[in-house]
Amino acid sequence: MTALFNFQSLLMVILLTICTSTYIHAAWPSIMDRNKDGALGIFWKCARIGERLSPYVSACCVLMAVSMFIG
Repeated sequence: MTALFNFQSLLMVILLTICTSTYIHAAWPSIMDRNKDGALGIFWKCARIGERLSPYVSACCVLMAVSMFIG
């Protein structure tokens, strides 16, 4: 199954995209800030979500790790 058809895998892909975009924006903000519009704007929006909701994103990372460990 691909990540599009398995809900848990889709959530993991979204969570990893948010975490990766936030890390890249913290390390090199100029890369993300010049691509706010268009198709690459999705990564800028994911970086904003990661910055503003970081406690919830980290809690989701922990829950995803626990669910992968158990299941």
